Amino acid sequence: MHLAYPAVLSALLFCTGVYGVLARRNAILVLMSVELMLNAVNLNLVAFDVWLSTAAEETLHSGQALTLFTIAIAAAEIGIGLAIVLAVHRNRGTSDIDKLRDTAEGHGPDGLDGPDDSDDPDDPGDPAVPGGPDTDTPATGTAAEKAEATA
Repeated sequence: MHLAYPAVLSALLFCTGVYGVLARRNAILVLMSVELMLNAVNLNLVAFDVWLSTAAEETLHSGQALTLFTIAIAAAEIGIGLAIVLAVHRNRGTSDIDKLRDTAEGHGPDGLDGPDDSDDPDDPGDPAVPGGPDTDTPATGTAAEKAEATA
């Protein structure tokens, strides 16, 4: 068997995976595209291992051993990735990557963040809110209630 056939197939698989990562918006499809790219690399590793072992007459098969290691790492990666995607989907209600840009705490969906957002009625720094910095009304509730309200 020639080395060109698995190399071309691997290149096509890898290019398909790159397209999937760049063009898809669903996080699960992006993870599937990453797996496709890893399988293309595994195919290259095995093909070059077979080609080099027939040329050098050695029996080490380091490419196949590295492929098994890559498969184990890919399985762990997909497990952790799916757990993250499921957790994000439970919290946000979507797995669309474009809608998940504001994952940091304190960022609103409209992109406004900071103390100058006077339209937030629950902002404790707002002077119009009882317990704000410019009023004499004390803030009600304990720290545990405030932490529960923000969570």
